[in-house]
Amino acid sequence: MRYIFLSLLLIVSGIANAQVRGTVTDKGGVPIPGANVLWVNTTMGAITTGDGRFSIDKPAGVQQLIVSFMGYENDTIQVTDKDAVLNIILREGLELSEVQVVSRKLGTMKLRKSVMNEDMITSAELSRAACCNLGESFVTNPSVDVSYSDAATGAKQIRLLGLSGTYVQMLTENIPNYRGAAAPYGLGYAPGPWMQNIQVSKGTSSVKNGYEALAGQINVEFKKPQIADIVSANLFASSTGRFEANADASVQLSPRWTTMLLTHYENETKPHDANNDGFADIPKVEQYNVWNRWAYMGDHYVFQAGLKAMTEERNSGQVSHGGSGMATSDPYAIRMKTGRYEFFTKNAYIFNKEKITNMALILSGTLHDQDAVYGRKLYDVDQKNVYASLLFETELSPLHNLSTGLSFNYDGYGQRYRLTNNVSDPRVKSLSRESVTGAYAQYTFNASDKFILMAGLRGDYSNEHGFFVTPRAHIKYTPNEYVHFRMSAGKGYRTNHVLAENNYLLASSREVRIPKPLKQEEAWNYGASASTYIPIFGKTLNINAEYYYTDFQNQVVVDMDADPHAVSFLNLDGKSYSCAFQIEASYPFFEGFSLTAAYRHTDVKTTYNGELLEKPLTGKYKGLLTASYQTPLGLWQFDATLQMNGGGRMPKPYDVGNGSLSWNYRYGSFQQLSAQVTRYFRHWSVYIGGENLTNFKQENPIIGASHPWGGSFDSTMIWGPMHGAKYYIGLRYNLPRN
Repeated sequence: MRYIFLSLLLIVSGIANAQVRGTVTDKGGVPIPGANVLWVNTTMGAITTGDGRFSIDKPAGVQQLIVSFMGYENDTIQVTDKDAVLNIILREGLELSEVQVVSRKLGTMKLRKSVMNEDMITSAELSRAACCNLGESFVTNPSVDVSYSDAATGAKQIRLLGLSGTYVQMLTENIPNYRGAAAPYGLGYAPGPWMQNIQVSKGTSSVKNGYEALAGQINVEFKKPQIADIVSANLFASSTGRFEANADASVQLSPRWTTMLLTHYENETKPHDANNDGFADIPKVEQYNVWNRWAYMGDHYVFQAGLKAMTEERNSGQVSHGGSGMATSDPYAIRMKTGRYEFFTKNAYIFNKEKITNMALILSGTLHDQDAVYGRKLYDVDQKNVYASLLFETELSPLHNLSTGLSFNYDGYGQRYRLTNNVSDPRVKSLSRESVTGAYAQYTFNASDKFILMAGLRGDYSNEHGFFVTPRAHIKYTPNEYVHFRMSAGKGYRTNHVLAENNYLLASSREVRIPKPLKQEEAWNYGASASTYIPIFGKTLNINAEYYYTDFQNQVVVDMDADPHAVSFLNLDGKSYSCAFQIEASYPFFEGFSLTAAYRHTDVKTTYNGELLEKPLTGKYKGLLTASYQTPLGLWQFDATLQMNGGGRMPKPYDVGNGSLSWNYRYGSFQQLSAQVTRYFRHWSVYIGGENLTNFKQENPIIGASHPWGGSFDSTMIWGPMHGAKYYIGLRYNLPRN
């Protein structure tokens, strides 16, 4: 079936017309996706892609092209050549003394011209919620779920297409990041005020960034020194005693050189035990994060570099109800100290701007040092990562584009651990190294943006798993400006580092079983989506429907069913798949007010001990309703989001001895409401809001909390929020460039 499907994807048809092509950027050179390009007095238009590009047929007798985007001044371009190549720069809207009077910038945008099914979450959308870090950036997004991995450490994980975040390739500015040991807590390492936008791609992705995206890809773009505000700052405080301070400043050293310093401090000052089980529902976390980045923007040569350092201390476990000390003379304590250091550099040389011929070299290195104590269990890990990518891209003609490249990735894990609470057991030392060298080629056929085919093939060699091939293909068909169809198919692989990626599971009495060897994970992903843009009463109703199927050939199965007092990491023996269907609609009912509604149904099943079962602790459905209103002058903004989370299966329970079960076979549905009000001024704004205003809390998220040293202690049965309603207030300040 998969080979027939891939063959259909590789069929190319269509004839291209002569076109006007170009890019739309802001004054700092950053591409503007979603900008409108329209010929004067016609209905012929186009939307810029994620990298700001557009192409459009030129009608006879028309020579004026209008380019517009919310928050920027319109520009009218005189075009006489039907094959013209344009580089258009839009200026930001004008300011008055009290408030910037511009149209409201879009929050979440479907990148219409992208051949992949991509959404962009802009800074405007991120400001609609507290958004203190990456893990809290998806409150208003129907596709991405963020939930606790366990009830003791505060570890969080992303879910996309019903699959956990390890199957989602995390990128920062198109560099693979937050892998391995950073996976359990990495969502807290990217402060929200640092982010410029987040791009979410579902299903198989481009082969440019590697072979690891099995369920999708999330790329975070941070503020750039060449376009950032001169100074910006954010102060935040919550009712749980969490305080944050962020500040960044950019300096233009010359017309081409700029530098920027970004700083972040957060402190969850006290543990909370809202359900009175003796364990902290929210761990104490203190983090320092600083980043210095540089940029050189030449006519043909572009250079970026950055150095980032972060330290974090995380404390949880048993606490007194007063929050001033531990509850017993021998408390069950969880302590983690993490130091993380990152470096990257990007070098690009543009040979031909008209044909977009360029070569780029990306280099990055990461040191991640984490020392953790879970009761008397110990887990220390030092992870070293080196990544290099050499890319070449050129437009062979208006129809054909070619991208090729080489890549290298090294992961080294030095681990020292004791997986029991018996202090007389010796520590185990292990060292694993994986080097992967790869090459890829990707071809894109674009016929007037009506039919786009992107087909890529990469081959990689791993010193652990040998040689493997990753094919991926995407098709986009646009019969008219109102309907877009997309199809995709491709393969993905990943190496599972079970202790590094799942060390939070040590915060329970479950025995950890890791039989060897564990195979490389491998899966096919197939997807189809349809987007419609229907004009109704002078406004546009956006509807998007999509279906994705992920079929695992090899998988490392986390089995908590076979033995309720153990967790086993096993190679898949049977079938494992994920089916996800989602439909989403949004409509601006009147000036300043928009409403989005979405529903997603997931069916995720894996074979456990010969039995095909629902994946535990995975909700069957999610509903989302989000409303946003901004007053005409942009002084006030009101946002509210209601999430309806469906129930799911629990791991198999056991009899505790009196005829009752340790936990139920299934858990039920629950709702959560968040809201925020923002008051804007010329250079600053004040916001106040609340999370989980429905005050829903999972009862008894920790099994055996009163006897943590016993054999029944388990903090992994978490499926809902542990703390009730939380309130916050914040202040934002920015001094823009002139």
